[in-house]
Amino acid sequence: MKILVVNVNTTESMTDAIAASARAVASPGTEIVGLTPTFGAESVEGNFESYFAAVGVMDAVTRYEGSYDAVVQAGFGEHGREGLQELCEVPVVDITEAAGHVASLLGHKYSVVTTLDRTVPLIEDRLKLAGLDARCASVRSSGMSVLELEERPKDAVKAIVAEAELAVTHDGAEVICLGCGGMAGLDEAVAAATGVPVVDGVTAAVKLAEALVGLGLTTSKTRTFAAPRQKRVSGWPLSPGTGPVK
Repeated sequence: MKILVVNVNTTESMTDAIAASARAVASPGTEIVGLTPTFGAESVEGNFESYFAAVGVMDAVTRYEGSYDAVVQAGFGEHGREGLQELCEVPVVDITEAAGHVASLLGHKYSVVTTLDRTVPLIEDRLKLAGLDARCASVRSSGMSVLELEERPKDAVKAIVAEAELAVTHDGAEVICLGCGGMAGLDEAVAAATGVPVVDGVTAAVKLAEALVGLGLTTSKTRTFAAPRQKRVSGWPLSPGTGPVK
């Protein structure tokens, strides 16, 4: 089984960290391929960057040469999963929705701890769109930017732990979700500090993708996520004047 794990930003070191986290939980025989968009922002922390990243992610997947069995979109609260589901014949799993689904199996309420406060509404909207908002106690900001997660790892852990503890004691959360692909690998430290289960969206998405492939299931193409209609797509970055649909 081969799973493409696509970073939503263009920072290669973050792609490497995300892929390493995915490989740590992948089953024997599952190959993890980390992909980085060829264009976009170095970190995604707002609507403009998120919409731009959605095109970059679709471009990265359509550029990939070779077969694959599933795609994981490794951006928390980001746009684009629906477009990937139209383009791909294989299962597509978004880490935001994966984290929320898994957290809902572990406790009555869960909270998300993310990066900057400006990203909170994006995550709230994605959870609402996925029907996961009713089980979400809160979405909290650590105040750390995406790039600071790499630049100041010790400070990042402290900030995330502080908000996770407040989510548990003040918001009634019984499970914590790490709300950024760049937080991959921090679940053990946060769990040790809070005493509650901590879900990393990247690892949750990989295991859900494996399960869908193992069950022989993929996205329904009957209506909402049917393949794009055949037409000329002008200005697609993949190749001037053409697109992935011919």
